[in-house]
Order: sequence, then structure tokens, then C-alpha cells
Amino acid sequence: MNVKTETQGSAMDTLKLLLSVVILIAGIVGFYLLEAQPLWIRLLALLAMVGVAVVVALMTDPGRRIKSFFSSAKTEVRKVVWPTRQETLQTTLVIFIAVLLTSLFMWAVDSILFELVRWFTGHGG
Repeated sequence: MNVKTETQGSAMDTLKLLLSVVILIAGIVGFYLLEAQPLWIRLLALLAMVGVAVVVALMTDPGRRIKSFFSSAKTEVRKVVWPTRQETLQTTLVIFIAVLLTSLFMWAVDSILFELVRWFTGHGG
């Protein structure tokens, strides 16, 4: 009995997702078929169709899981300890200095190798 209910739920979810895709495709096709209408009307109709498609998709089990995931992610973002302005500026300064020193080192190595290649190949002045 439980397997039958699970299969029916899965079949209904599949139908709802299919309906959602059909609504989305209809919105896109309608956007191009109504080219005589002003752009803002076409965009409004397209956004409405996308909204309806999303609502239908969220009524499925995968849709509820996605909604739950984003809700959990939002909760986790609130738990993050964000750096202060001073910490951000100090970190940025350290990174800037590290990049500057690395680029100077790479320039020096490149210059030395260039001069060595010129000396070995006899193209030096």
C-alpha cells in the first residue's frame, strides 16, 4: 500500500514538473508571438508565466527540498561572523603588498633569465 502511494506521488510530481516546463515554454513562445505588443507587456506576461511555472514546480517533492535547502542556506548565512571594516582593509592591504612583491620577484627572475638567454645565444650587446 505504501509503495502505491509513493508511486502515485512520484507520478504526480513528474506531471507537475512537466506542466511547469510546458507553462515555461508557453511563456517563451508567447513572448515571441506577441511581438506586436509593447515590450513591457510581453516582459510582464513572460515574468508572470515564469512565476506560475516556479509555483507549480515548488509544489513537487523536489521543489520542496530545494525550498528547504535555500531556507537552510539563509539560516547559515546569518550565522557567519563577517569581518569588520578595519579587518577587511588590513587584509586587502596585506594581499596588495603580497601581489606587489610577487610581481617584482617574477619581473626580476624574468629579467635575469632574459639576460642569460641573450648571453648564451650571443645576441647580447
